[in-house]
Amino acid sequence: MSNEQSAIRTTYFSIIGNTCLALIKGLAGFFGNSYALIADAIESTTDIFSSLLVLFGLTYAKRPADENHPYGHGKIEPLVTFLVVAFLVTSATVIAYESIENIRTPHKVPKPWTLIVLGVIILWKEVSYRIVLKKSKQTHSSSLKADAWHHRSDAITSVMAFVGISIALIFGKGYETADDWAALLASGFILYNSYLIFRPALGEIMDEHRYDDILEKIKVESLKVEGIEGTEKCYIRKAGMKYHIDLHAMVKADISVRDGHDIAHRLQDHLKSVMPNLEHVLIHIEPDDLADGDID
Repeated sequence: MSNEQSAIRTTYFSIIGNTCLALIKGLAGFFGNSYALIADAIESTTDIFSSLLVLFGLTYAKRPADENHPYGHGKIEPLVTFLVVAFLVTSATVIAYESIENIRTPHKVPKPWTLIVLGVIILWKEVSYRIVLKKSKQTHSSSLKADAWHHRSDAITSVMAFVGISIALIFGKGYETADDWAALLASGFILYNSYLIFRPALGEIMDEHRYDDILEKIKVESLKVEGIEGTEKCYIRKAGMKYHIDLHAMVKADISVRDGHDIAHRLQDHLKSVMPNLEHVLIHIEPDDLADGDID
């Protein structure tokens, strides 16, 4: 299964899970007198739409390169990530507003059985987070990473609700709004996570260098190719799940143009074989007596 297919299948997992949880939370919150659970249901509902956006982005990014997009369509992934972050910020704002309104409105203490519902939800969302995050690392998908953090923010909201309801149940009258304060606190966590998701996506759009591990592997693997004396400049750009490389490779100064050309192609083929996520690899040959040394 390709990285693209694996990422899309993982997104379907998120969509189905979030739909079921939104229904469970909404019903449990309504019948269990828990405004924190209702706020949690709102967050899960936005997760559904954000996962649909991720699905669209991953499907569109699969389209092959064409005349107008010679580097493919992978840049849509960080753009979708921005939209997912917008959903997170929106849901955090809605939760904060509803929490403040509920704090000002007297209401009953939540039902004890809502804690059981929340316990199951927290466990499920944490498992979902770990599954989707693992897939995002395997596929190098920024939008899938954003989707994983949606699961984590949902788990945080549920933990806050669990704590708030527990306080309301333990201390009784006068603490009915504890779950609302918990939901308000959770909105702050969601906003913070939004920034953590937004920052790498912005770096990807701006072609910021954030790939020291890939750079080091390229330098090591290049020296395994016969004729390569070393590497000089190496620039790495990410588009979707693929990386585009501009590499200056050093060869002996007295070889022919044909030999240099052949070495460059061998290097290109080798790097693509050992690093399947490399898409375009542009090799610039430098004679080793003019190179400035191995620099980043």
